[in-house]
Amino acid sequence: MVNPDLVIDERRDMPLVQDPHFVLGHGHDMVNQQSHSLGTLVETHEPDMDLRPMDDNEIGLEQGMSQSYFLAPGIDHEMTLPHGPDGEYHQEYDLGNEHENKYAMVDVKVVNSESGETRLNQDDSGTENHDRQLALTSQVSELGFDENDELVVMENCDVENLEDINQISSPHYSASQLQIVTTSPIVQSRTMIPVPTHELSVGQEFPDVQSCRRALRDMAIALHFEIQTVKSDKTRFTAKCASEGCPWRVHAAKLPGVPTFTIRTIHSEHKCAGIDHLGHQQASVQWVASSVERRLRENPHCKPKEILEDIHRVHGITLSYKQAWRGKERFMATLRGSFEEDYRLLPQYCNQVRRTNPGSMASVCVNPLDNSFQRLFISYQASIYGFLNACRPLIGLDRTVLKNKYLGTLLFATGFDGDGGLFPLAFGVVDEENDETWMWFLSELHKLLDTNTENMPRLTILSDRRKSIIDTVELNFPTAFHGFCMLHLSESFRKEFNNGILTNLLWEAANVLTITEFEAKIAEIEEISQDAAYWIRRVPPHLWANAHFEGSRFGNLSANIVESLNAWILEASGLPIVQMMECIRRQLMTWFNERREASMQWTSILVPSAEQQVTKALENARTYQVLRANEAEFEVISLEGTNVVDIRNRSCSCRGWQVHGVPCSHAVSALLSCRQNVHRFSESCFTVATYRKAYSQTIHPIPDRTLWHEMSGVAEGEDDSMEEVVVNPPKSLRPPPAQPRKRRAQSGERSGTKRVVHCSRCYQIGHFRTTCATPI
Repeated sequence: MVNPDLVIDERRDMPLVQDPHFVLGHGHDMVNQQSHSLGTLVETHEPDMDLRPMDDNEIGLEQGMSQSYFLAPGIDHEMTLPHGPDGEYHQEYDLGNEHENKYAMVDVKVVNSESGETRLNQDDSGTENHDRQLALTSQVSELGFDENDELVVMENCDVENLEDINQISSPHYSASQLQIVTTSPIVQSRTMIPVPTHELSVGQEFPDVQSCRRALRDMAIALHFEIQTVKSDKTRFTAKCASEGCPWRVHAAKLPGVPTFTIRTIHSEHKCAGIDHLGHQQASVQWVASSVERRLRENPHCKPKEILEDIHRVHGITLSYKQAWRGKERFMATLRGSFEEDYRLLPQYCNQVRRTNPGSMASVCVNPLDNSFQRLFISYQASIYGFLNACRPLIGLDRTVLKNKYLGTLLFATGFDGDGGLFPLAFGVVDEENDETWMWFLSELHKLLDTNTENMPRLTILSDRRKSIIDTVELNFPTAFHGFCMLHLSESFRKEFNNGILTNLLWEAANVLTITEFEAKIAEIEEISQDAAYWIRRVPPHLWANAHFEGSRFGNLSANIVESLNAWILEASGLPIVQMMECIRRQLMTWFNERREASMQWTSILVPSAEQQVTKALENARTYQVLRANEAEFEVISLEGTNVVDIRNRSCSCRGWQVHGVPCSHAVSALLSCRQNVHRFSESCFTVATYRKAYSQTIHPIPDRTLWHEMSGVAEGEDDSMEEVVVNPPKSLRPPPAQPRKRRAQSGERSGTKRVVHCSRCYQIGHFRTTCATPI
């Protein structure tokens, strides 16, 4: 029979000894002859005595130990352990060595089943010497009684032979008085960080008065009572419990000659019941900032709601959402610096941009009345050079709202490299987005392009075409084609009609190349919704559709700058302004280097995206029939129809060559017929050589702000008057966010459209069967 209560425990400090003998003497204490403690045996009241082996997994030791069994008699007797013939223990084994015979250790107590007492051996000198402690042998010994009625262990007895516990017999002991008692395995515990006791004592010292106040604050919050300051000056600090009539009081004073404060008197007894509300007077914003320091260091994006939950769980305090937000902002200010300091450093930062990256543009504008920040414009010389000499003549305009302490907007002007990647050209930060700020930004952009080249290419500009941008583009870039960004146009269309099929048809209509195909797509939209077709026709097609567009977009229908840069631009928009611009500069610097190195591995003539288009065109062109009219014109016949190709003007009647800048399949077929190199007839911006030129310049690092004063030299021909200007933060301070609340819908706005009900009696609408009054 197996006893489920029998669980073997271990003692790691007991070495293994072979062939021990246990003798139960008359001293009522379980000891060995050398006064070595055998541990403890936990009390049990199980009358039956069964044995259960314990496997190695339950023991929990790396060193293997096998089955062991202990018997405890119901009454106290003395157990002695005789030595070997030489007075020494037989063959000791250390726990660190493995042996084929493994052992399990238990702690032994002497249990008196009659009185209920449990006594430990008081002589534990044996535990001090690990080399002298004892263990059981690998062979389980048989228990019996000798002639003097002493319980002894017989050697060489296997477990299988212990089938009946009644084999142990004595005129003085019954089987019910003998019990097998063991403890559960010891589980290793982790080292825990000690919890502060928040106890104060007379004579306790603090480095300064602030440390003393913080200690009192933390103690009051931990013990759930509020304190009231009685006196506080440079040499004394006295506080008492805020509850009326409570005698708790503490007085601290400054030691002479040092800033150290020491507690002189303290009355630590409370007679109040503590605070009776959920908040706490001492839970200030600074306390919140210090409480969440570790969490914010691990996760700076932790939300105020999560901070509230942590403080309530740990301290039992309920704070407002605004207080948690302010506490987070205060700690983040200490971690990353203040927003105000970054605004003051803007003139020096612009000087460092111009100094480290010669040819770059960096300027800051302030309000002349109070020197408050208004605008910042930065464009790096590497971007300017790459755009003018190697990028597509296409600029996308976009903006994103800043997420930091002060209101503002970040404006973008972005080009596109030959492989279709974003090529940021210029950045502007304004205190408010309006017609005036867009006018300023685009005028700075025009100045930048006009200053660096005499033959500025005819640009194509993509934006959401809001009125402020339309007017400023027409004024600063009168010859440029200004089209819709299809991402903004389709988003407005989706919000209006909320139909995925119609939205997809709108994109297909924008992508088709010929007017016939465009009209066919509009007809499909009209079959589904005439309102949608009317909405689309109100937008001039030459502003968004490839079939009518007059500019050169090279397949770029949208300037989704913010969405493409979303991975890092959103994080940067929440930083102080100098750190935000540094985050942008580091990203650009990394992009330029990575793309420059990647292009060095390309072995083709065209960039990968253009090479893929040409490869596909070559596959399709092999089945076409080509008829040559003269040295430049060709007629290409295919299953789709007949197209006219002019290799001199780089045009095809399918308009694929003109729209994408890479020869279409008809043009490829014509070029192959006259043995021309197809790659030479692609636009220069799609070649690998031009791509490498776009990223040939370097955006250089800017030293740490602590070194700016040492490197404050002004470039030749530049005005250093702004160096002395102290830029104040903008007037538009962002209000602290309120905790988001669920808005309860009013009775009239619970649903956009009322559910139409039908009567099952007259089959009319507007009423139910129970209220039907129609005669049948």
